[in-house]
Amino acid sequence: MNYKLTIEYDGTRYDGWQRQTKTEQTIQGKIEKVLSRMCDREIEIDGAGRTDAGVHAKAQTASVSLSSKFQAEEILQYLNQYLPEDIGVSMVQRVPDRFHARLWATGKCYSYRIGTDCYKSVFDRKYRYALGESLDVDAMRRAAQDLMGTHDFKAFCGNPKMKKSTVRTITEIMIEEGPHEIKIVYKGNGFLQYMVRILTGTLIEVGLHQRPAESMPQLIEGMERRYAGATAPAMGLCLEEVFYS
Repeated sequence: MNYKLTIEYDGTRYDGWQRQTKTEQTIQGKIEKVLSRMCDREIEIDGAGRTDAGVHAKAQTASVSLSSKFQAEEILQYLNQYLPEDIGVSMVQRVPDRFHARLWATGKCYSYRIGTDCYKSVFDRKYRYALGESLDVDAMRRAAQDLMGTHDFKAFCGNPKMKKSTVRTITEIMIEEGPHEIKIVYKGNGFLQYMVRILTGTLIEVGLHQRPAESMPQLIEGMERRYAGATAPAMGLCLEEVFYS
């Protein structure tokens, strides 16, 4: 039987989502280890996407094929009993046999939190980037308008050897102001390696008046990583939701 897992995790101490041979500190690896113990055989899961080292998730999704003797509630209870405290499964659902968490996904939503003053948040220190400087939010919003839509985002890709298409569609970039911080919410049909963090680093530079808000079209057309901003730190980024039709 095929199941969809909805997973949340604090990525601080992990080397990203994807299973690796050189480290056991991955989200995928931890979940597969618990499921393999439950089933007494090797289990592999397919995630909707790969989050980088230090990145968090509130609703990552994965699909897995398991024996029909296991009910969804049993799987949920077993996972949450044996997974580390910083990884949790919020839902296990029976899905069609053809369902694949990555191939069936139609889009994703990420958020990025930025501290904009000297306030020291003890409890949020692992979940937002303590920039400590005020930002021109109006300029950032003007720049964000030009980043939305369908473009070749090669300049915002952290993989210089990327051979597949770097064309993506961003449907929304929303910048929310709150006490001591701003939060940028990105929605799109997919994101390249480090893309959200590079977009954020670029918008931060706009907010600091280090580059003009009107320079985004030229940056996109340049199609070179060196034209875009710095890669924002991992701790501020969170995968909020994976969309399915």
